[in-house]
Amino acid sequence: MSYTVHVSGIAPTTTQAQLHDFFSFCGKISSIDYREKDGKATIYFEKANAAKTAAMLNGGALDGSTLTVTSDVAHQDEEPHATPGPYEQSDKPRAGIMAEYLAKGYKLSDQILERAIDMDSKQGISKRFLSYFHSLDKSVGERALGPEQTVSAKVQSTVDNATTQARAIDEQKGFSKIANDYYTWAYSSPFGQKVKAFYTDTSKQVLDIHEEAKRIANQEKEKAKGSTTQSGASGSGAAAEAKPQAPEAEKSKDV
Repeated sequence: MSYTVHVSGIAPTTTQAQLHDFFSFCGKISSIDYREKDGKATIYFEKANAAKTAAMLNGGALDGSTLTVTSDVAHQDEEPHATPGPYEQSDKPRAGIMAEYLAKGYKLSDQILERAIDMDSKQGISKRFLSYFHSLDKSVGERALGPEQTVSAKVQSTVDNATTQARAIDEQKGFSKIANDYYTWAYSSPFGQKVKAFYTDTSKQVLDIHEEAKRIANQEKEKAKGSTTQSGASGSGAAAEAKPQAPEAEKSKDV
């Protein structure tokens, strides 16, 4: 089953790939029916949550053209799984998704950001996300450390040890990667605690979303630097020397 939204007012210069890239922030896309001559498209999502998030972007703009995003039905948020497991893009709080848009270079109006905050608060999405992390904390802790143990109660050295053990136990299920990614930033430092609060606290302001966007953008820059350094180290001699490149001009993606 798929969940759809209808998009109109698409700029003639917008490609289907750009549409896919834009709406994939909302969640997994099954397919796109893009009628370029009419400037219209129907986006088919795998989850109702994703379609509901996409509808929030109504009135925004892409490539300088105002988008109208509508749906034939009022999509409802799906309840999270009873047991913790890999979460999907569409499961994230809307404020977090909006921060990812901003970090990628899209420009969202404060009205859209406020819409995301309001929806998270009314639907209790951040509270569900917090419950998910608490369940994950307990389930990984018990498997790695023993009955009634949680990873968050341990010092950083134990966190590292716990995620290593969890990886050996649950690698095939994808739990360990989630635990490692989450605990690395959520429990290892005061800054991580601030990030954790962003995704699990419904009391947010527009400024908080902009700050999280900056964190994500900086994180991506550090990853890119790391990849470049690693690639350069793999060579040898003069041929391995990286040549400095001019920074790519930032693309303005008004939304």
